[in-house]
Amino acid sequence: QTGRGDAAATTRIYFEGRYLGRPVTDENRCIALGMLAEGLRGSRPEEALPVFQAQLALWRRNWPDDENSILIVQTNLSSCLDDLGRREEAIDLKVDIYRRREATLGASHKTTILDGCSLVITMRRSMICPDEAIAFARDLLGEARQSLGADHDLTLRIGFTLYGLLEDHPNCTRDDVVKAVPILRDAAQRRRRVFGPAHPETIRYERDLAKVTALLEGPDPWLTAAESRRRRQRWRTWV
Repeated sequence: QTGRGDAAATTRIYFEGRYLGRPVTDENRCIALGMLAEGLRGSRPEEALPVFQAQLALWRRNWPDDENSILIVQTNLSSCLDDLGRREEAIDLKVDIYRRREATLGASHKTTILDGCSLVITMRRSMICPDEAIAFARDLLGEARQSLGADHDLTLRIGFTLYGLLEDHPNCTRDDVVKAVPILRDAAQRRRRVFGPAHPETIRYERDLAKVTALLEGPDPWLTAAESRRRRQRWRTWV
C-alpha cells in the first residue's frame, strides 16, 4: 500500500512533469500548486507551507479580484500553520478569513459558519483568550442552529468545541462544568441519532461525556490546587 510519504512524492513528480514548465499566469499551474501542497501536508507540512504561500502569492498577483479562490488558499494555509503548531499565526489568518466571509456572504452562510468552526477549534487548541473564544463559540453556535439546524454536523462540532472551551477554562468550577455538560450531552445524543453509534465523532463525544460524568460523581477535581495551576498554565494571554 502507498503511504503518505509515497503519495506526497508521487504528487510532486506529477506536478513537476506536467505543470512546472507552464507560465506562472497559467491558472491550471496555480491550481496544481494547491494539489501539490495538499499532497505534502499530510506527512510533510513543513514542505507544504511554502507551496501554499507560493500559490497564494500567484493568486494575488494574477487574479486579485478572485476573492473566493484567495480565501480558499488562505484557509488551506491557515490549516497548515495549525498543523505545524503555529497557532497564533493560524488564528490571525482565520480571523481575517471569517471577517471577509461574514462581510461578503453574511453570518448565516454555511461557508462563513464553516470558517468560524475552524477558527474556534484552533482557538481551543491554542489555549489563547478563553473568554473571547467562548463568547465567539456561543454566538456561532446560535447562528449555526438557526441557519443549518440543530442536527447539522457543523452545529454539533461547534457545540462540542464550546463544551471543551468551558471545561478547559482556567477558572472553571464544578458548577460551571455541571452547566456545560448539557451542551455535550445534547451533541452526543444528536450525533448518535443522526450519524449512528459507530460514527467516530459519536464515539468521541460519548467517551468525553462518560469521562466527565464519572468525574462529577467523584471528588471535585476543579477545586484542587494542582488542577487549578494546570488549567492556568494551559491558557496564555494573547496580546
